[in-house]
Amino acid sequence: MDMTMKLGTEKPVVIFSKTNCGISHAISTLIRGFGANPTVHELDELPNGREIEKALMALGCNPSVPAIFIGKEFVGGSNEIMSLNIRGMLRPLLINANAIWI
Repeated sequence: MDMTMKLGTEKPVVIFSKTNCGISHAISTLIRGFGANPTVHELDELPNGREIEKALMALGCNPSVPAIFIGKEFVGGSNEIMSLNIRGMLRPLLINANAIWI
């Protein structure tokens, strides 16, 4: 869990994903659309990906990907990101995390 939190908080936006997950790709594309450059960790390409996946599930991610950290905080999965976007709260969150500038 400690390593997962460390990876999740090392950049303004971190996405845990799998290479074959279309929803993860869509969330990454949405965030990039605001001008952010998220760090993406593909769990199926990491030697310790299974351990990270278990830690993400312990945080409440079910399914485990995508899991998104913004501004050193765990935000959640695709439902939370889409909800933030629909309510107009994703852009301010990215600004506050210094992931994008106005």
